Amino acid sequence: MVPDAHLLIVDDDERIRGLLQKFLIRNGFLVSVARDAAQARKILAGLEFDLIVMDVMMPGEDGVTLTRELRRRLATPILLLTARGETANRIEGLEAGADDYLAKPFEPKELLLRINAILRRVPVAKPAEPVRQVIHLGAVRYDLDRGEMWRGEVPVRLTATEAQLMRIFAAQPGVALSRDKLVSETGGEEAAQERAVDVQITRLRRKIEDDPKVPRYLQTVRGEGYMLQPD
Repeated sequence: MVPDAHLLIVDDDERIRGLLQKFLIRNGFLVSVARDAAQARKILAGLEFDLIVMDVMMPGEDGVTLTRELRRRLATPILLLTARGETANRIEGLEAGADDYLAKPFEPKELLLRINAILRRVPVAKPAEPVRQVIHLGAVRYDLDRGEMWRGEVPVRLTATEAQLMRIFAAQPGVALSRDKLVSETGGEEAAQERAVDVQITRLRRKIEDDPKVPRYLQTVRGEGYMLQPD
């Protein structure tokens, strides 16, 4: 396995997204998720990935079409998933630029083996200075690898919970995350913890936003939760 490899899962089935994310995290990967092609584009505009695992059958733009478009500008390996296992469909995906193809249903272990096989084939560049994944929020920048926040040249101190929330948001920029999800991923269990999340969001906004009362970067999405929207 490539240490700290960052994967993007693109699948319109929320249950499958969640299962794959948990399984791959347990196996040592960093994992972000997107529910469709449009959301994947937003995430890819701000972050680089070591591999994309993508469902073919999605509403709107399908996985083969997105693969073909991404391949024009990205060298990131792509593994396609689909319920259609016919030879013609596999060829279509590979011709679009996919690196591998796995038909559903599949054993998670097989997916893991295929991911590791693809990553082993990809040349690993060793630059003198590692390229860091940095998200820009106006005058503030957040280093996703180090979990550090800066305003200009001044470090911004984050509490442990604020740091957890920033890691969660930064892994899925442009994606609305519910209070329930934020509570569960920060280790909370009680419904009352949702109010604590609101308090932490208010504090984070004071550190990120020019005007916390009119948030530009850490937005409230009515009926869905909160979303980090970088520059």
